[in-house]
Amino acid sequence: MSAVRLRRVNRWLVEDLLEDLADLYVASCETEPSEEYRSRSREEFLSRLTGDIRRPGFAMVIAETDGLVGCAFGFPVRSDGSWWHGFDGALPRSIEQLTESNSVFAITNMLVRPHPQDQDLAGRLQERLLVDHQALLGATLVDPADHPALGVFRSWGWRDIGEIWRPTDPTAFRVLVLPLGERTVERLEELAHHAWTRWPG
Repeated sequence: MSAVRLRRVNRWLVEDLLEDLADLYVASCETEPSEEYRSRSREEFLSRLTGDIRRPGFAMVIAETDGLVGCAFGFPVRSDGSWWHGFDGALPRSIEQLTESNSVFAITNMLVRPHPQDQDLAGRLQERLLVDHQALLGATLVDPADHPALGVFRSWGWRDIGEIWRPTDPTAFRVLVLPLGERTVERLEELAHHAWTRWPG
C-alpha cells in the first residue's frame, strides 16, 4: 500500500472534497447496534462541516494514499470565549487566559480509515493541525457515551476538564483539552489533577 501523506487544504478545496469527505465519514462511522449514538447521518455531517467551513480561521488537514484515508479539522477559538458558553461551572483561569490570547484551537472532527502502515494516523493529523496554528491548547468535545474515543484522546495526553451544554444538542459533551509546550503543561498540571479527581475514567 502507498505511504500516507498529510496535506493542509483551504476552505475552497474542502468544498470540492465534500462528497469524498462524506464517504470517509460514513466509512469511519460504521457501528454496532450498541453504538447507535455514533451513527449520525451523512447529511448531518455535511451540514455541520459546512457550518464549520464558514467559521473564521477554519482549517483542515487530510491524509491521502491513492485516495482520502483521513482528515482532521477545526477552527481557532475566538478570544471572546464564546466557544466555552455552556461550560458547567467556572472555566479555569488558565484556560481563560489562553483563550484571550488567541492560543486555543478547537478540533471539531477527526475521521480515519484503518490503515495498516500508519496506526497512529489520527494522532499525526491532530498534531499537524495544532502545530500549523501554533496553538498552545487544543480543545475538543466528545460524547460521554463514546468510551473508546475518550480512551484514545486520554492516551494522547488530552485532559478531561468537565462538561459543556450546547443549545442545539440535548447531550452534555465532555470537554477535553491538550496542552502544547512545557509552559502550558505546567499551567494545567493542577487543573489536570483536579479534573481526574472529579471525573475518573
